[in-house]
Amino acid sequence: MSPERIHFVTGRFAEPMLHEVVASLAAQIGFDYSVDVLPITVAALMTPEWIARHIQVPAGTTRVLLPGYCSGDLQPLANIVTCSIERGPKDLRRLGQFFGHTAALTDFGAWDIEIIAEINHAPRSSRQQIVAEALQLAADGADVIDVGCDPGSRWAQVGEAVRALIDQGLRVSIDSFDPHEVRDATAAGAELVLSVNQSNREAAVDWGCEVVVIPDRPDQLETMNETAQWLIERGVPIRLDPILEPIGVGFGQSILRYSQTRNQWPRAAMLMGIGNLTELTDVDSAGINMLLAALCQEWSIKSVLTTQVINWARTSVREFDVARRLAHYAHVHQTPPKHVDSRLIMLRDPDVLSYNDQQLAALARQIRDHNYRIFVSNGQLVILGGGQCFRGQDAFQLFDDLMQTQAAHVDPSHAFYLGFELCKASIARQLSKEYRQDEALHWGLLSEDEPERHRLRRRRDKQPPESPLGESV
Repeated sequence: MSPERIHFVTGRFAEPMLHEVVASLAAQIGFDYSVDVLPITVAALMTPEWIARHIQVPAGTTRVLLPGYCSGDLQPLANIVTCSIERGPKDLRRLGQFFGHTAALTDFGAWDIEIIAEINHAPRSSRQQIVAEALQLAADGADVIDVGCDPGSRWAQVGEAVRALIDQGLRVSIDSFDPHEVRDATAAGAELVLSVNQSNREAAVDWGCEVVVIPDRPDQLETMNETAQWLIERGVPIRLDPILEPIGVGFGQSILRYSQTRNQWPRAAMLMGIGNLTELTDVDSAGINMLLAALCQEWSIKSVLTTQVINWARTSVREFDVARRLAHYAHVHQTPPKHVDSRLIMLRDPDVLSYNDQQLAALARQIRDHNYRIFVSNGQLVILGGGQCFRGQDAFQLFDDLMQTQAAHVDPSHAFYLGFELCKASIARQLSKEYRQDEALHWGLLSEDEPERHRLRRRRDKQPPESPLGESV
């Protein structure tokens, strides 16, 4: 078979680096190629309509690869190009990853661990607040909403609150040791009770629903086993929770008790309350959620109870929703959950591309305007533009240096823009994140896009000759 022939479309600014990257990939992967350098400096300013007026596709081309930033309907190109057309990556240095995208995961996303998300101190909130919080938890990935009651006081409206959630199509559990509260909640439709031990097990016979069985004390696993057997004999469906204890007060032994419980009860349903670790440990919760999801997957613990009260754990439901999918994929495929889904990598980035001095020098030689390109390279901030190159780690000093030589070319709006971008670049440099000018930093599942590359959009509307944006394909 003849090798694939790919026609790469780019602008003048990215041409040298594109030739370098594509030549290497063609030799490795084995394809023929051509490069179409269209009469525009920055490829990101292209539109399909504009490309259609300038593109020259050689005979024998099997695929046309457009710049990743090229937005809009591709139909104008499809009308004149007979082969397939697609957008490449936004950064041409990721072409290697792009050409491996055919090996992308096709079965990732399945899960079998249920998330029970608790509304803490529900009696202190209004009905509307409870419903609003529950709907948000469900949107974040919760399968069951746990109504958390206040120990020491009886909530007369618990049944009404449960019914309000049921009316929203939500599944509900009740978290209380007060038999009267539990009776009202289960009568209103709560399907699970947290929790039961020897102190309240007799009342559980009349609730008509599944209950979570716990030890009388965390270190007395035999009491959980005894209560579980007592309830089974009376026809009460159960889930076992040996109780996860915080670090410093029995965490290691409590982990062992989950393993021991699974060995003693190989087919029993189990639950792990993971909030004791995420809420009571001074560390970002995503990593903890991933590790606990892995343990639950290996020990077939099919439900977790989580909270998101303290600030560092306030996205725990979303985090565990990703974690349970990663754990399931790793377990099914017997492979570490690496390069599968990067949404839990939030502080840093999965990988960071950089520019070497030769590449920066080549880019600098091509810039003929006074719009500035900002990069992070080898632990430094770099500003290119106006025939100058400014480097350093201090954004304030860099801007002072820029203003001393280029002040006439920086109006207030441009100064604000440069400050905004230098702030992002400084954060990226400090945390080892990837920085791309005019784009939001990547924060995993917490990422938020900037408004359509605000600076670039305005410049495209004005149809200028240049843009401050870095290169794409």
